[in-house]
Amino acid sequence: MASRNNNPYHSDRRRFLLGGGLGAGSLALSTMLADGRELSPASTTPTPHFKPTAKSVIFLFMSGGPSQVDTFDPKPALMKLAGKDVPESLAKYVPRIKRAGLKNLMASPWKFQEHGQCGMPISELLPHTARHADDLCVIRSMNHRNPVHGPGECVALTGTAAGDRPSVGSWSIYGLGSETTNLPAFITMNLHNDGMQYPQAAGWGAGFLPSRFQGTVVDPVRGIRDVAMPAGTTNAKRRQQLDLIEWFNRRHLDRLVEHSELEARTRSYEMAFRLQTAAPELFDISKEPGHIRDLYGIGEKDTETSSRGCLLARRMVERGVRFVQVRIGGWDAHGNIKGNHTRLCARTDKPIAALLTDLKQRGLLDSTLVVWGGEFGRTPTMEGRGAGRDHSPAGYTMWLAGGGVKGGQIIGATDPIGYVAIERPVSVPDYHATILHALGVDSTKLTFDRHGLTETPSGITGGRPVIEAFA
Repeated sequence: MASRNNNPYHSDRRRFLLGGGLGAGSLALSTMLADGRELSPASTTPTPHFKPTAKSVIFLFMSGGPSQVDTFDPKPALMKLAGKDVPESLAKYVPRIKRAGLKNLMASPWKFQEHGQCGMPISELLPHTARHADDLCVIRSMNHRNPVHGPGECVALTGTAAGDRPSVGSWSIYGLGSETTNLPAFITMNLHNDGMQYPQAAGWGAGFLPSRFQGTVVDPVRGIRDVAMPAGTTNAKRRQQLDLIEWFNRRHLDRLVEHSELEARTRSYEMAFRLQTAAPELFDISKEPGHIRDLYGIGEKDTETSSRGCLLARRMVERGVRFVQVRIGGWDAHGNIKGNHTRLCARTDKPIAALLTDLKQRGLLDSTLVVWGGEFGRTPTMEGRGAGRDHSPAGYTMWLAGGGVKGGQIIGATDPIGYVAIERPVSVPDYHATILHALGVDSTKLTFDRHGLTETPSGITGGRPVIEAFA
């Protein structure tokens, strides 16, 4: 009993357990174990390799593969060649696995119109996004070789089809740490998982990096799982419980002298408490002004949860979250490209345009890099009899905005029918290097010692940033 009396909180184990458990799922939020200093590679204050143009990233990942020839890469030649086979001069560049689908070229069902002072052609499918033409840097020459959804998504977000490397979000916080002590540094939201494109955990995974650099998955409606205080537990009571745990742990640590796992566990309890006080406010959008909620389309049938996800993305970067990933599924249009893309663009166009508008009017777009794109594009040929399009990784489109990007420009090009990247090809490692470049990180100099092997975000394939994308 004497030793218990030395405890300033005068409690015992039974009384502590009866006081309410600390079993919140937030204890598993490994990206929140520490502040920016403790999240850095060398446990020192993270320092960019050069002056960054962005502090944070919002990656709008369109899972399923949006069609480039129906959104940002118009191909008038398809009108003339509709119903014909792909010319042999282009077919030889198409990956062998897709050689069977080189018949019956199909024109886009939608018209394109020039927008902004730059005169950028954008499909009528995206009238809201088109208003931001002067903010967009459209890369039309993205390419890789994997035409399958799961591996393709792993390629797009980690650089390899196996998904055995860190995601680009994990590399970001590994290199730079966090700007908030109350929220995860890397958050991902998986929305509208309709169709066959299930989220690939590698897309927010840490790979061979320590697990604390993985992303935290949240629900845009319910927020972070198990974050609410147990019934009858107040902030003051939880604070007392944590102080008691700290006292026990420190007493044990004094005997062990040094124990990194125990120290990490102690930090996780503290961070869980900070999360329990900060997360409810983050996900409570009821206090957002009515005109902002209307801007995003909150409560509208077409936009569903996409509007909430995009609004929360703004609120997250506003509160210091380094990397936000918003995954919106459903773009796989094998049978009916017109019906699928009409629905998916109605789902995403207004919320994404609202995000750009909102960030700009708050002065956040300059410091936030916004990225849009999927795991691949779609073929210019018709699939089957249903006027759909197949997967096509050989040449597709992604765009960037904000974060020091020079808007109103188009980089790269595909062939006359939109099948293959033929001008300024950009690989996925190049694209990841571009994202890191905006954050002030040289992807060739950010290293991790993996059992004696020096790893970088670019891996063995290399990756060079698309420097011309920046102002």
